Amino acid sequence: MNRILYLHGFASSPASSKARFFAERLRAAGAVIDIPDLAAGDFEHLTISGQLRVIERAAAGNPVALMGSSMGGYLAALYAARHPEVSRVVLLAPAFGFARRWAERMGADAVDVWRASGAVEVFHYGENRPLRLSYALLDDGLKYEDYPDFRQPALIFHGAQDDVVPARYSSEFAATHPDARLEVLDSGHELLNVLEYMAPKVRRFLADE
Repeated sequence: MNRILYLHGFASSPASSKARFFAERLRAAGAVIDIPDLAAGDFEHLTISGQLRVIERAAAGNPVALMGSSMGGYLAALYAARHPEVSRVVLLAPAFGFARRWAERMGADAVDVWRASGAVEVFHYGENRPLRLSYALLDDGLKYEDYPDFRQPALIFHGAQDDVVPARYSSEFAATHPDARLEVLDSGHELLNVLEYMAPKVRRFLADE
């Protein structure tokens, strides 16, 4: 089993409950897993490009498997599309179309205010408090494709009741990527009620290299 990088979600951290759950289960199976801080200690200036550089430093040019949740899933897909040394990919409710979908959810007026002011406050779950976030996240994110065209084997889980990233985004991706296996589960965006169901499937998939 290649070394695994777990990529946490937006406004989260390496200490998230889901990251810790999978790290514990995969390490118990003998895996080496690392969970980089995708914000590199500077959430205010978070960008997609900056997070991809964090992943690149963590991978250090070596073969790795990637596992990502929400925005971390989108980053895993982007990175795999650019790095053939990535062996396998596990995506949990991946936020395909991250920047464009954010703008749609937020509304044009709110985006204009964010752009004009340069920053907005968002709740950071890892810090358990509101933090400033630069408009650079959206500006930079719009440079990236909605559906990264990676071809490595992928296992995707998505909640049928996900109201943050609708499951149809994963369905659209899987429909054009024959090496991607999608399971739509009876869950929401966080997938917390199906962790025990997913864990053995993730372990087997990542071990089958």
